Amino acid sequence: MNPSALHPAQPKPRPALRLVKTSDLSRDEWLTVRKNGIGSSDAAAAVGLNPYKSQLELWMEKTGRDGGLPKADPHDEESPMYWGNILEPIVAAHYAKRTGNRVRKINAVLQHPDPDKAWMLANIDREIIGAPDVHILECKTAGINGARLWKEGVPEYVQLQVHHQLAVTGKAAADVAVLLGGQHLEIYRIARDDTMIARLVELERQFWRYVERDIPPPADGSESADLALRYLYPQDTGAVVDFTSERALSACFADLLSVRQSIAEQQKLEAQFKQQIQQAMGDASRADFETGSVTWKKSKDSLAVDVPRLLADHPEFQTQYATVKPGSRRFLIL
Repeated sequence: MNPSALHPAQPKPRPALRLVKTSDLSRDEWLTVRKNGIGSSDAAAAVGLNPYKSQLELWMEKTGRDGGLPKADPHDEESPMYWGNILEPIVAAHYAKRTGNRVRKINAVLQHPDPDKAWMLANIDREIIGAPDVHILECKTAGINGARLWKEGVPEYVQLQVHHQLAVTGKAAADVAVLLGGQHLEIYRIARDDTMIARLVELERQFWRYVERDIPPPADGSESADLALRYLYPQDTGAVVDFTSERALSACFADLLSVRQSIAEQQKLEAQFKQQIQQAMGDASRADFETGSVTWKKSKDSLAVDVPRLLADHPEFQTQYATVKPGSRRFLIL
């Protein structure tokens, strides 16, 4: 028997389609194109594994409900996005110098060639040319705080981003070059894993169904989801909803009460332990223990404006400098 009959060759992945050229696109136009599918930088959020963005926030972006959400300013010099864009060509150039691999930009939004995955889009930082073993370069920068996520290698959310790129392009491997702390470059190789890609595609497809059906995905307890809910439902109507016959929601409410009680008990216990240590320290500044240390120091004095006294002396300021502070919804258990 022909051995190939037992192990039939897998079809060779087809190259990605070029959906639109980006060389002449403005940032706003590029963001509009991205709403038509899941990009590689969306992949981790789409499957609920992005530490910075929830499925719910991503859903708001894809369905055009993100107008009120805070946006990162690409020109803000305090923003990681700003420095990531500035340093990307430097990271790519240093990668090429260290490895000897030639790289070039792809000025296009790429699209998966299969019609049933046309919602899978990708922007590639650089294409590696002339190298038989690696084909994509992903450039990253990580500051003092972000560098901790790279202690164990490539963070999971970046691995998902790269596998999304490999899925869209059909390529076999990618290098991730990350500049840590502005002066240390690490290079990691990620080989194509078709099992992981198949699972990733299915999970992304589930998220995209939420977009197509215009149904929000469930909140996940993250700060991002909390932000999304506050902007998605900024005001209440005064209506009362009856969930007494909704078993799942009633169970959720009971669990909420239980968790809050547990937190209150733990907070009281924490305060008791802290006070015992403070009482033992007295006026000492630091205490060392077998498993760690604590400090108890007085902060420096600071100056503050006595607003009530100021307004009492100058009541006209109340009107002259009045400003409206938007109200927000408060979640209270009755």
